[in-house]
Amino acid sequence: MKKKIAVIPGDGIGPEVTRVAVKVLDAVAEEFGHRFEYQYASMGAEAIDKTGTALPDASLETCLSSDAVLLGAIGHPKYDKDPTAKVRPEQGLLKLRRELHLFANIRPITLYPSLQHLSPLKSKLLEDVDFVIYRELTGGIYFGKKEVNEDYTEASDMCVYTKVEIERIAHLAFQAARKRSNRLTLVDKANVLETSRLWRKVVQQLALIYPKVQVDYLYVDNAAMQLILNPKQFDVILTENMFGDILSDEAAVLSGSLGLLPSASIGTSTALFEPIHGSYPQAAGKDIANPIGAVLSAAMMLDHFLLKEEAEVVRAAVEWTLQNGFVTKDLNVENSYSTSTVGELLVDHITQHIPSAVNHRNIELRKSTII
Repeated sequence: MKKKIAVIPGDGIGPEVTRVAVKVLDAVAEEFGHRFEYQYASMGAEAIDKTGTALPDASLETCLSSDAVLLGAIGHPKYDKDPTAKVRPEQGLLKLRRELHLFANIRPITLYPSLQHLSPLKSKLLEDVDFVIYRELTGGIYFGKKEVNEDYTEASDMCVYTKVEIERIAHLAFQAARKRSNRLTLVDKANVLETSRLWRKVVQQLALIYPKVQVDYLYVDNAAMQLILNPKQFDVILTENMFGDILSDEAAVLSGSLGLLPSASIGTSTALFEPIHGSYPQAAGKDIANPIGAVLSAAMMLDHFLLKEEAEVVRAAVEWTLQNGFVTKDLNVENSYSTSTVGELLVDHITQHIPSAVNHRNIELRKSTII
């Protein structure tokens, strides 16, 4: 198989974790006889510094002409600390979502037994936790009309949704639920917001088409509590843009590190894959960032290409590194490995160069042989 992949390394640790993900994809291509061609593009703070815009036209064209997009991370403190900045890194991501018609963000929440001690929750609450969040991505308050008065004492953000916007992602969530445990939870604020009442009405109508799927309804504040009190009750969570943004980050903490989790954004054309973590500029260039979220995002890309076996090989490599303690500093402060070393181990596992007896000392020294 031949695929063209747009790569946006982005800001902070983005280039480092993306580099590992690309090496993993190259290893998959070598093992299975595929060909992945990469076109690199800029976006975010890095693009603003170079071009004055968060998403240059050339970068957008690169993405539009590709089969998929692999994104590292975007963002920089100098923009976070300046609320008056006219151009912000996040504008590039919002524009890219809009131009690629990426209406659905999919975030699987998978927990690893070897890392349960890192979660803020007790182990008994983490047993059998395995759910996925479907977040609407191109509507709602993030894309609504924004106004501010001249002296900056009053501002407004409009939240707008249409029936069609809700239906298209709800169908995806229902279909996912049918392949899992036939349970779907709609998270809204229907007791207060008209947009949420529209969401609930549309989902209730669609539920008639999927009679085997049990549908539950939770207000967003209750859902936030339930994610902590009883996370295993969830299977597929469906929600609007801002609620999904907040809840998916909350759910990510269950795993013990934001660096572990991937995401996919899909729509009507090119799909985008990115780890859920931010740019973490304090760690940039130190070779300490966790590349697992980026690598698992690449695995989701392989799923998107219908390369299921290849995706499972990548996931098996990830589980092997975690089970054997080959982890970055965020997962083990006392005994950690570098970003690049974890990447080398993942590649070795995929290309079947891992011996039965692993010499941890050699790995620490980054030797090419680990026997």
